[in-house]
Amino acid sequence: MRDYQLPPSKCIAMMKLLAFCLFIISLINIPIAEARIRHYKWEIKYEYRSPDCYKKLVITINGRTPGPTIFAQQNDTVIVEVKNNLLTENTAIHWHGIRQIGTPWFDGTEGVTQCPVLPGDTFVYKFVVDRPGTYLYHAHYGMQREAGLYGSIRVALPDGKSEPFAYDYDRSIILNDWYHKSTYEQAAGLSSIDFQWVGDPQSLLIHGKGRLNCSTAKSPLKADVCNNTNPECSLYSMTVVPGKTYRLRISSLTALSALSFQIEGHNMTVVEADGHYVEPFVVKNLFIYSGETYSVLVKTDQDPSRNYWATTNVVSRNSTTPPGLAIFNYYPNHPRRSPPTFPPSGPLWNDVDSRFNQSLDIKARKGHIHSPPATSDRVIVLLNTQNMVNGTRRWSVNDVSFNLPHTPYLIALKENLLHTFSQTPPPEGYDFANYNISVEQDSNGTTSDAIYRLQFNSTVDIILQNANSMVTNVSETHPWHLHGHDFWVLGYGRGKFDRINDPKKYNLVDPIMKNTVPVHPYGWTALRFKADNPGVWAFHCHIESHFFMGMRVTFEEGIERVGKLPSSIMGCGETKHFRKP
Repeated sequence: MRDYQLPPSKCIAMMKLLAFCLFIISLINIPIAEARIRHYKWEIKYEYRSPDCYKKLVITINGRTPGPTIFAQQNDTVIVEVKNNLLTENTAIHWHGIRQIGTPWFDGTEGVTQCPVLPGDTFVYKFVVDRPGTYLYHAHYGMQREAGLYGSIRVALPDGKSEPFAYDYDRSIILNDWYHKSTYEQAAGLSSIDFQWVGDPQSLLIHGKGRLNCSTAKSPLKADVCNNTNPECSLYSMTVVPGKTYRLRISSLTALSALSFQIEGHNMTVVEADGHYVEPFVVKNLFIYSGETYSVLVKTDQDPSRNYWATTNVVSRNSTTPPGLAIFNYYPNHPRRSPPTFPPSGPLWNDVDSRFNQSLDIKARKGHIHSPPATSDRVIVLLNTQNMVNGTRRWSVNDVSFNLPHTPYLIALKENLLHTFSQTPPPEGYDFANYNISVEQDSNGTTSDAIYRLQFNSTVDIILQNANSMVTNVSETHPWHLHGHDFWVLGYGRGKFDRINDPKKYNLVDPIMKNTVPVHPYGWTALRFKADNPGVWAFHCHIESHFFMGMRVTFEEGIERVGKLPSSIMGCGETKHFRKP
């Protein structure tokens, strides 16, 4: 039989085809880092729970509080379908620490970026997690956060990249305080002319668990109301393997309390704060304020034959709340086996110096420093005060207490509904010369819904100035949280901020970037940020009652650069007719 030969032209064509196929196959084998879509479906509703042995109504997500942790990698898209089954309450969820670049309408801030989600409705949040780190989510409607609607967001580096520190295991812990009164009762007391303060929380929870001693409660509690044998309130136990290094992502979502966290017999090395790497430093106890997140490294290098206490206690207030307890469980000991020692007591509540010094210790990690602009274009001083407004007690900024309008700012600005809120700019300072921050003030304040309009891409300095409240010799610690941005923490100081000399002491070399920062009693905190994220952003004290009583401001920047608004964020105020069925 005669051999068959292809013409040369066909041979060349087939060789080219073969080469192309091999090229395609080689591409398939190349590891390409692709952003993923992380899809979550949540049902939020009220359920009876006993997180500290006391039975009350709490808000759950898919039956859980804290809610499910959101896991993602840098640049992933997160989609969360929220079904509001609270029956009689609106809601909204804020993604705390996620900057919402390009999606300001999904920040989850009712009255600022969206209308609330009505009972029975489903609202879909969709956003990109653009940075690795430890973040949070929580309700941003009324005071629902302290009713249990909160959880963690953990964003990992892309495949093939690693952290600048080594560890064997990764764990998340949320710290919280817990009230037995409903948020309705608390809000009614705070807003009444016969002012009723919320008081100290009844318990401290570690990852949703605590233990109230039912027999020593102020008034006798029936067994069906408070039951110390209820397995729901067994102490949280974290099981660890001896000889390993653990990354603990510690977050606080307290309603009121500043906390200290400690693990008996163990040091903690601070390595991350609010998603930014920290130049490592070692602490015995970690001071943490509502809205903050930290990563610490803990070595399990103690006697493995026993368990150890992890505790929290209130600082900055002379509180009656008992410490929060958890078990640091060395495997293979039983996870509920109590340690043989008394729990560590923690630092003194009024040790301001230790808390102030920890703030000063937090610097950006070498090799991961994002240098701030050398100067700012605008300086806004925010005096933290209490005032009486029409017979009610309010928290104020520069003697102005904030009220939300009925039409969310983002929609009002984008749709040119400027008549829905005041166009008179809020004050950018106070009477520096004559105001004494150390004495109780008796001045009346006003309310406003005006906002700060920032020039896009400008650099803004904010000076948080603390002062005496309406209670003699009391200056609260206020954790302030900025939506839509990270900011550089340029410095802390005691007393009244000196506009001439204190800026000369700013740390412009290695300041940490954060999204939440404390201002200490009778002190000041200076921060700087770039107004480079088009949208409308809240800036407020993260204490629930202070926020509810008006301790907040709002910034607008680059509104003309915001894209077309989704109709799903509308439906309230003057936007009712904008919403598509």
